[in-house]
Order: sequence, then structure tokens, then C-alpha cells
Amino acid sequence: MEMRDLQIFQCVAKYGSVSKAAVELNYVQSNVTARIKHLEQELRTPLFNRHKRGMSLTAEARKMLEYVNKILLDVEELKQVFLDSETPTGILNIGTVETVSDLPKILASYHKQYPNVDLSIKAGLTEDLIKDVIEHRLDGAFVTGPIKHPLIQPYDVCTEKLVLVTRNETFNLEEIITEPFLVFSQGCGYRSKLEQWLREEEVMPKRIMEFNVLETILTSVTLGLGITLVPQSAVNHLTANEKVHVHPIPEEYRNISTVFIHRKDAYMTNSMRSFLHTIEAHHEYRFKQNPETAPELI
Repeated sequence: MEMRDLQIFQCVAKYGSVSKAAVELNYVQSNVTARIKHLEQELRTPLFNRHKRGMSLTAEARKMLEYVNKILLDVEELKQVFLDSETPTGILNIGTVETVSDLPKILASYHKQYPNVDLSIKAGLTEDLIKDVIEHRLDGAFVTGPIKHPLIQPYDVCTEKLVLVTRNETFNLEEIITEPFLVFSQGCGYRSKLEQWLREEEVMPKRIMEFNVLETILTSVTLGLGITLVPQSAVNHLTANEKVHVHPIPEEYRNISTVFIHRKDAYMTNSMRSFLHTIEAHHEYRFKQNPETAPELI
């Protein structure tokens, strides 16, 4: 059993198609088909159900895929151990929720110090980003905290205040019943805080409207479409021009923390180690500037 056979099997399993796997691996299609057949003969079991829509894993192959994923991941980490140089290089795949106001400063500082590292940034919801880190699709991610998971190591980045954002200068709780609430999809930390607060108040919004982009939510509020709940730093540019107005929420729901996470058992490359040092340096600077908004490092 050769390593490339495992890579081909993993790729066909991912795409459910020999042709798509061939394009991804830069192989000719006949070669991919031949290697899959060779693997099936070697294991004496069919690995794929073949049908008009493509290929799907057999029960035996689903078990095998778990082992293959682990083997290939271990091999990749082994390469990193021996090839990792003292000077950070390579690619860091980082995820982030949309409203991390400190992110541009952190990324700019890191890039200035380590220009040979390519940063790949993926935006998403906290729940999805945690899953991507656990399943090794991301090296790390900025998410809404706190996070407690046996496989995850969190690092505090900052704490901010959530505020209600409306088009009108005045606001009362009854408006939640009459105005649409503009929120991110389920899995967003801000939405979770909102739902906790409204359950406590025994208030049910008239209508929930889900969006995937922060800017769309804020623009919709400026146009009077509804109200939302986001960190105050995300709307400072709008409040300065009085395009929107912010209102405090009860203190027990007001504070929201951002943490950076990575897998505890993942090999720590110099690129990741230096990225964590950049986050810690930014955290210390932020704490000196405003001790009330920066929690202690974990």
C-alpha cells in the first residue's frame, strides 16, 4: 500500500468523483481509476459505490477514511517537524468571526515581522470555525469565547461591549416585539447572548432576519430595516455620523470576549508560535491602554 494510493483514496472520497480528484491531484483520470482498483484488490473489498451521480463510500471505506485521514495528517506533521526552519515561513490558515476589531492590527503586525508567511483568512461563525480547527481544516481561529473543549487551547484576545443598534435615537424594549431583529445565523456568539437576554426578559422578537455579512446588517439598520446586537467597536464609524444609535443592554449580557484557538495536540510550527507571540504582545499593549477591556491571558 503506497502513500499516494491513500492520498488518491482520500481525494476521491472528498469529491465523490474520479474526474474531480484527478484535476485536484493533477493526475490523468485513468491513473486515479487504476490506483483505486489496485487499492480495492489489495484490501479485497470494494471501497466505493458507483452510480450515475458519482461515487460514495462503502461502510468499510468510511471506517478506512478515518485511519487514512490520521495517517496523512501524521505524515504532514512529520514533514513539518523536519522542514520547519527557525525563520517562520509557509501558510497559516486562520479563521475569524467578522467583528474582531483588533484583527487588522494583529495581522499587520505579524506580516511586518514575518513577511515570508502567507496568511489565509476565512470568515465564519464561531461554531463552524471551532469545528474546522478540531478537524484540522484551519490552523487556528478567532472566535467568540469563552471556549472549553478538551482538544482546544484558547488564548484571550480582547473583551468588548455588546450594544443594541437602531436607526432611531430613542429605544425601549417593546420595540423588539415590533421591529425585525437582524442577526447572523445560528452558531454566532452574539446571537447566543441576545437569545439568553430575551429569554430572561420573556420577550419574543416579531421577526428574525438572518444575514451572513456584518456590513449588510449594519447598512440595513441605517436604512431602518430593523435593529441588531453587535460589539460597539463595529459601529463606531456609524455613530460618529449619527447614522445609527447605540443603546446599552443589561450588564450580565454586555461583555463579549474574543479568543484565538488552536488544537492542543497539533504540532507547533514556528509560524504558529510567532503568531501566538504577536497576539500576546497585542493583548499586553491593549491591556496597558485600557485595563478594563482586556482579560488576563489564559
